[in-house]
Amino acid sequence: MNTQSTKKIAIIGGGPAALLTLKHILKKSISPESVYIFEKNDRFGVGMPYGKLGSTKEHVANVSANELPDLAYSFKEYLKKNPVKDFPNFSDAEQFNPYQVIPRLLLGNYLEDQFKEYIKIAKKSGIKIIAKTDTIVTDITKLDKGKEGFKITTDQKEFFADTVIICTGHVWQKRHEEKTEGWFDSPYPPSKFTKATDFPVAIRGTSLTAVDAVKTISRLNGEFMETDNGTLKFKPNKNSENFRINLFSTGGFLPALRFHSEDDAYSSDWTMTLDEIYEYKNKNGGFVDLDYVFEINFKLPIKKKDAEFYKFIKDLSIEEFSEKMLALRESYDSFELFKAEFKEAEKSIDKKKSITWKEKLAAFSYAMNYPAKHFSAEDMLRLKSSLMPLISVIIASLPQSSYQELMALHNAGRLDLIQVDKDSRVEPHAELGGVYHYSSETGHKKNEYYKMFIDAIGQQQMNITDLPFVGLQNQNVTSEGYLAFKENTEGKKLLEDGMDNVIEGHNSNYYLKVSGLGINDSFQSLNVYNEAVHHLFIMAVPFIGGLNPDYSGLDFCDTAGEKIAEALSRYDVPVINIKLNNFSDDLQENIV
Repeated sequence: MNTQSTKKIAIIGGGPAALLTLKHILKKSISPESVYIFEKNDRFGVGMPYGKLGSTKEHVANVSANELPDLAYSFKEYLKKNPVKDFPNFSDAEQFNPYQVIPRLLLGNYLEDQFKEYIKIAKKSGIKIIAKTDTIVTDITKLDKGKEGFKITTDQKEFFADTVIICTGHVWQKRHEEKTEGWFDSPYPPSKFTKATDFPVAIRGTSLTAVDAVKTISRLNGEFMETDNGTLKFKPNKNSENFRINLFSTGGFLPALRFHSEDDAYSSDWTMTLDEIYEYKNKNGGFVDLDYVFEINFKLPIKKKDAEFYKFIKDLSIEEFSEKMLALRESYDSFELFKAEFKEAEKSIDKKKSITWKEKLAAFSYAMNYPAKHFSAEDMLRLKSSLMPLISVIIASLPQSSYQELMALHNAGRLDLIQVDKDSRVEPHAELGGVYHYSSETGHKKNEYYKMFIDAIGQQQMNITDLPFVGLQNQNVTSEGYLAFKENTEGKKLLEDGMDNVIEGHNSNYYLKVSGLGINDSFQSLNVYNEAVHHLFIMAVPFIGGLNPDYSGLDFCDTAGEKIAEALSRYDVPVINIKLNNFSDDLQENIV
């Protein structure tokens, strides 16, 4: 049994995930002697999304004050204590609308303030806080047996801690950026875009990341003006007459808009408890069934709130439901559907009445993260192929102000959406920008050249070889994520068909390698023998998405931070392994 105490905790990264983890450590009264916090940039709390690395003044969050996790004090109290001038809609703390989305830079200021507040609370509790900005952690190594703990190597000196929690946040890898002029592997930081573009720009994706890119590029080429009827109009600059943006999407959908929600922002009541998960697994062959989670976390809540819609979906499988809902979207022109959904969302907000199926689908997306580690490989593949394309559109929750800007650009003939096939690709041009190769909806092969290309499909999942801490890799205390196939015949067939992320164990069991790292229910790292590594926790979003399908947002970070704190609050930190059939025996030869 592990008897290592938690005297020194090191949090690697100082963004929102670290803030919410620190909050729950203090809330659980864990009371370590000291907490180290290492942030590579110059501010705590803001991370990439809520500071200069991810935002400028025009970028807004897709959450409002009433949807924020509970912190030391509310956003309204923050506005009272810190009157703002740069954001007029928030200058009067008493009059601001708590349902209005918050500019990301302003939200970052609030999160930074709350980080400082929790540091004060920790110090008053007798905890020594060593919080360092502008500090890069270059490596982490686990000490030898008999010297339990970790050595954290920074660009300044070495530190030692009993517990390490990795909260390193978003990572935008550069493949061709800075090698090919006019090619950008992400829209971040937005400050790298400085010039008008008197030519068409290609943006890959239609996610909120793509909307960020549109906001940045459009303002370099013109201005948005309010018309007499309250809508927006885009006026291009004189040197941007040929400017326009083409969004490229395999689904062909624009993100769904925010609407009035009657539920809490998120709730642990929506999720299966660990006891429920393991009881279900014991009775159902060692797996939690996706169909069961869909029934209890989506269909039954729909039945309680919208009997008519329930009649429509009650007999539909996940695949049939997704196909029907996507088919309804496909039957409309993208921008016409965009306009119709805007009217629906405005009506929802005006009448303070939710759009039930969308609200419950968002709740299901949050709730499924926790049983997802216990899905079979077959169910994870079903989820990714059928339901996630619908969920990714619906949970975007695009703010109305962003809708108005996109429509202003479209109405001005400056923004179009092009649906492409799944085999489409972009490659750098020898001199400038990139060439988009795709098949049109009518099947015609196209090769279009753009002087500027921006990849904006959002945070991509990273694998174990991308982990910046070589020591942890070399010591085998981290591992790739795997899910077992319920039916080995299915795994064998996919392997024979050439699916490269399916592997065979030497006992003729088959496994699906998912993106990211292996973690358990407490976000503890799993080593190559599928054993939890005591006091090493992973909640860096690019590395946990394989086992957490909906892995981003402040709500996710808050829940993850709570689960880590719950584990630390138990003196011996019990090991809660993900049991995959004969995992160690089968895969040891493949992954060590």
